[in-house]
Amino acid sequence: MKRAFYVLVAVAAFALTAGYAADSTQITGYISDSACGAKHLGDNTACVKGCISHGEKPVFVDAAQKKVWKIDNPDSVKDFYGAKVVVTATSDAANMSVHIDSVAASK
Repeated sequence: MKRAFYVLVAVAAFALTAGYAADSTQITGYISDSACGAKHLGDNTACVKGCISHGEKPVFVDAAQKKVWKIDNPDSVKDFYGAKVVVTATSDAANMSVHIDSVAASK
């Protein structure tokens, strides 16, 4: 009985993980800060770093719609403040947030 329970838990965990990964999407945009948002996109690394060092949160701004998304895991973008990036992320439209699985500089 115990073994069946553990197998069921493992299968459920795998199914949830696979379902979560299936919802990931690649999106091109910018890493900005919660104070400036989409006001200035492009090469504004110094401003973004300055705002974040003063307590603002990093945000993702999608390049196409200029929508500002909170980042659930902000440490994932710490090397990309102010940069144009391509992220693989799962979005939560109800909370306007994204969970970033991977991030790379965009050309």
